[in-house]
Amino acid sequence: MRPFRNRADAGARLAAALAWREWADPVVFGLARGGLPVAAPVALELDAPLELLVARKIGAPGRPELGLGAVAADGPPFFDRAGLRALGLTVDDVAPLVDHARTEARDQVRRYLGSRVPRSPAGRDVVVVDDGVATGGTAIAALRALRSSAPLRLVFAAPVGAPSAVEKLAREADEVVCLREPEGFRAVGEFYSDFSPTSDDEVLALVPR
Repeated sequence: MRPFRNRADAGARLAAALAWREWADPVVFGLARGGLPVAAPVALELDAPLELLVARKIGAPGRPELGLGAVAADGPPFFDRAGLRALGLTVDDVAPLVDHARTEARDQVRRYLGSRVPRSPAGRDVVVVDDGVATGGTAIAALRALRSSAPLRLVFAAPVGAPSAVEKLAREADEVVCLREPEGFRAVGEFYSDFSPTSDDEVLALVPR
C-alpha cells in the first residue's frame, strides 16, 4: 500500500508534523502546481496565509526535457554544475534559456494571481511546500528566490524526497521537514495512490487572486 492516498492526505500528515512547532507570523508557499494541494492543509493548520510560488526547469539547448537547473519568477537561478560540465556548457551559454524559463514562470504567476502581489516573506517564518522532491532543483530555485526577500526563517517541507535531494535542500533552507526519505527512491508518484496532475482550476481555487 502506498503511504499517501492523494496530495490532500499528504498535506494533512505534513501539517500534523509541523503543527507543534513555534511559528512567527508564518506564511506558507506552495510550489505550483502539485505543491498547492499539499500546502493548503499546512496553511490551515498553521493559521497562515497560502501563497503560490512558481519555479521552472532550465532545459538543455535542443533538449528541453534535460534539466540543467531551475529558476523562479524572481531570484537567482540554480544550476546543475555537473550537468553543465557533462555537456561542455557554461552558465553564460544557457543564459537565454534561463531568461526563457523565468519569463514562463512570471507568465504562470500572472495567470494564477492576476494583478495581485504575493505577501512579502520579509521578517516572517516561511514554509515552502511541495508534493515531493526528486532532484531538488526547482525547490532550490524557489528557496533562493524567497531567501533574497529576507524571511525570518525559511523551512522546506515535503511528504517524501530522495535522500540526496533532501541533503541538498538542507544547505539552502534553515530546516527541512520530510516525512519519508526512502533509499532507492525513484519517483514521487510511487508514494501516492492518486498522483493525478493538479489542474489550473485546482490552483485557482486554492490561491486568492
